[in-house]
Amino acid sequence: MVFPAAIEAWAEFGGLSFDLSGAGREVARTPFLLDPLCGLHLPRTLADLSRALDSQVAPLGEERFGQAVLAIDEAGRVYSLDHTGEWFLGADLDHAVTTLLLGIRPERLRTVADEY
Repeated sequence: MVFPAAIEAWAEFGGLSFDLSGAGREVARTPFLLDPLCGLHLPRTLADLSRALDSQVAPLGEERFGQAVLAIDEAGRVYSLDHTGEWFLGADLDHAVTTLLLGIRPERLRTVADEY
C-alpha cells in the first residue's frame, strides 16, 4: 500500500544506510537500511501488522542485514518486525532513526492476549 507518509519517508530518507555496531544507550546498535524494496517480499507479514494496527503499513527498510523489516504506517509511525515480535520505534521517522542511531530500547507492541 502506498500513502503520503510512506512516499515522504522514501523521498527524504530512501537509500540511506547506517553501518552501526556497539553499545547504545540501552541496547546494542545495529546496522539498518532505509529502502522500501527490502520489505516487498513480506506482503502477508505487513498485512497482518496492518490489521493489528487498523492502519495501512508500507515497507520502509531493514535492520541487521534482513533480520528485521522496518515499516511505516499511515500516520508516519515506524515499526520493526523480527522473529521475536513487533517493535514501535517512533511516532515519526525522525524519532525512529534517533532510536536506532542511539540504541534506545524500542517498545514492544502488545495484544490483549499478552496481558493474560
